[in-house]
Amino acid sequence: MPATAALPYPALLSSDQVRAREQTLANALPHYSLMARAGEATARLALAIAPHARHIWVACGAGNNGGDGLEAAIHLQAAGKTVHISLQPTASKALPTDAAHALQRAQAAGLAISGQPPAHFDLAIDAIWGIGLRADRSNPTEGPVLGWLQRLLDTDRDVLCIDTPSGLLADTGAWLPWLAPLVPQAPRGRRLTLSMLALKPGLFTLQGRDWAGEVWLAPLLAQNPVWRCDQIPVADIDTASNTGQLVTQAQNPSTSHNSHKGLFGDVAVIGGQSASHDGQGMEGAAMLAASAALHAGAGRVMLHLLGSNPASPRPAGIAADIMLRSLEVIPGLRGSLVCGCGGGGLVAGVIPQALQHAGSLVLDADALNAMAAQPALQQALLQRAAQAHATGPTVLTPHPLELARLLDSSTEQVQRDRIGAARQAAQQWQCLVVLKGSGSVVAAPDGRYAINHSGNARLSIGGTGDVLAGCIGAHLAALPPGSGWAQAWQPLLNAVWLHGHAADTWPPQRMLTASRLARSLQRPG
Repeated sequence: MPATAALPYPALLSSDQVRAREQTLANALPHYSLMARAGEATARLALAIAPHARHIWVACGAGNNGGDGLEAAIHLQAAGKTVHISLQPTASKALPTDAAHALQRAQAAGLAISGQPPAHFDLAIDAIWGIGLRADRSNPTEGPVLGWLQRLLDTDRDVLCIDTPSGLLADTGAWLPWLAPLVPQAPRGRRLTLSMLALKPGLFTLQGRDWAGEVWLAPLLAQNPVWRCDQIPVADIDTASNTGQLVTQAQNPSTSHNSHKGLFGDVAVIGGQSASHDGQGMEGAAMLAASAALHAGAGRVMLHLLGSNPASPRPAGIAADIMLRSLEVIPGLRGSLVCGCGGGGLVAGVIPQALQHAGSLVLDADALNAMAAQPALQQALLQRAAQAHATGPTVLTPHPLELARLLDSSTEQVQRDRIGAARQAAQQWQCLVVLKGSGSVVAAPDGRYAINHSGNARLSIGGTGDVLAGCIGAHLAALPPGSGWAQAWQPLLNAVWLHGHAADTWPPQRMLTASRLARSLQRPG
């Protein structure tokens, strides 16, 4: 990537990729340019987000992240702010070259530097640790850094983090293991993060969603722009590059007025084990998926409730637009098939047919549990992937526990590296994977991945996963027969983003339920 090139879209770079980009830029620029730009960008953002803050605490570590903070402090003092710099007492003896230069500049500017935080501040700037953190980093046993971290985590004041919140691993969104027990459930005050050079994946998944807060990007280009992450200019996305993608909007194609239901495709839903089978009715899950497919824009929606009696009256609550079908009819339908929502123990018996005959296939919930328990179904999934030209793409939509079962792992291991786990599953099963949760991860067999930037805690209720499965089914329904996962990639991202966006735009005064969420979805295009 040329040193002067802007990032072409909201790309997610790993720590190693960021370091490589930093080195490329540093080699092409005069000494200290990057740190000067980082400090100036930080100060500009601080003044913009907290214009009335008078007392600003800048907590600086012993690396270049601390140097960025020192440089920001110089600009903030010049803007008339009262700035208190905390610097680890031993840091001044071991600072990297650029950070040492920043310290000299701060001292020359007359800034007071101490080893303690101030008694009062209106805004804190977290410049302790950046992307150099490793998961095996030990608990610091000297100096006041731990106390600073606790103060930053507990404060109800605004906190602006430089690059990453200190202690949060930039590649995974997990906290340092020794720090995690000290972290509150959620921040008390507003949190913002200015990511330098590129966006980091850990800012958008797991703990990063809460603790990075509102994320901004300073690519440290000549004009030194600062962009909010959802406002970064979007150009052609190179999904073949070895970078992740932050999904900040849907990219639906426009739809012609001269349309008909066949252009939007059919969605069939199999699931919802009947209460007549074992007394534990799960019909609602499949009904939610079917409703979501209907409202997300499928041309037609068919539903088969497992274990139901075809001669029984139509169950209450199923929209008149949804057509009930026998199991024998569904495999021959074109479009997409959503299988597993509330499928119970009966769904395992229909998965072989689904794998063999479905066009686009979405496997969710009990279908995933059946796959994890039966090696024969796993082999059939791989056979389907090898014959995708004759069938279509397959999408797995697990939550962390379901993915752990598929990978013969544990929920803790999956959550420790959500991106790695999703990519592993996509490569292992040669299909698309949507790992649900805070910052849902979408992964493909070739290693590409994306993190969804929409959605909130309102989705943490029963049934919203079934709605997502139906929404995905609708977005894949119009793919031509024999499409591969590459053709399904963008429609899948659109579906995941729109599902979360519906929760983001939900009226605050109105309770969100899964059925209401399904009815609020919008047709693509």
